[in-house]
Amino acid sequence: MPLLALLLAPALARAVEGQGYGGPDTVMVPSGVLTLRALVWRPRGSRPFPAVIFNHGSYGSGDSLEPDQPAALGPVFARHGYVFLFPFRRGVGLSADQGTADGDLMARALAARGQEGRNRVQLELLETDELDEATAALAFLRALPGVDASRIAVAGHSFGGSLTLFLAAHDTTLRAVVVFSGSAHSWGLSSELRARLLAAVAGTTAPVFFIHAANDYSIAPGEALAAEMQRLGRPHRLKIYAAVGRTAKEGHGFVFRSVATWEPDVRLLGRATAAMSLWLSARVEGRPEASIWTGLKIKGKRRIPVRTFRCEACGYLESYAASL
Repeated sequence: MPLLALLLAPALARAVEGQGYGGPDTVMVPSGVLTLRALVWRPRGSRPFPAVIFNHGSYGSGDSLEPDQPAALGPVFARHGYVFLFPFRRGVGLSADQGTADGDLMARALAARGQEGRNRVQLELLETDELDEATAALAFLRALPGVDASRIAVAGHSFGGSLTLFLAAHDTTLRAVVVFSGSAHSWGLSSELRARLLAAVAGTTAPVFFIHAANDYSIAPGEALAAEMQRLGRPHRLKIYAAVGRTAKEGHGFVFRSVATWEPDVRLLGRATAAMSLWLSARVEGRPEASIWTGLKIKGKRRIPVRTFRCEACGYLESYAASL
């Protein structure tokens, strides 16, 4: 069983691949004084389903979210057994009449106060208004009929990937996180953003899957954040896919442009049962030495925690030790 299935199956599961689905339906999501709109796709059936909320990137008047982008994602998750919610934050898409889009706010700050001003506005949005809207959408999703509120995952792209990590640190009940091209454009431009994202993954308890195309603006965010989770001994995966398209912009948008590239990995979210057994043991540092009492000498040696997952559907075992 691939690593992603092991990491995410404890949180999500028993999706029925290839099943029918309905949608999209347009729904209203209250967020403070705003009424945001969202699209929702649902698997057919009456039992409670696991669910995924998707945080889109930043958009403005010069770079709008195309209608076919959410439509590229919703059916993929729904046919694999997930309720899928695509909320439009203020000023974007179906919520265009609900305030100013984040992309326009950051563009104005860049024009008025340079890169430092843009960086400041970006962080403010991630930590206040945009996080509030993502939190409101998450609460809405949990309350939807037919959703298993204990099995919610969050995914996001670009700016929305950063927002996804902030949300996961804010709400530790989330069961899995998938980040597509997170902060690829801004990572090298903002030391404060880098520091906040590193702190966010340190506060995240859910498994995280970091995804980039090789020709993204940068793959450094995924590499650095995955390395931090490795250092902390947290479950995660990093995958760099082959280049998609010819430009960095095309590679950055591969979540929409090339669904078939990543679907075989992400669809494994639901291949195992919802319950996975977990054992904690330890790995002993250094060369093994036999002991007639314990089988292995452990006195005075450093022990590294080991997690072993067992799929209760097939009995498969796989173990992961924290980084030395």
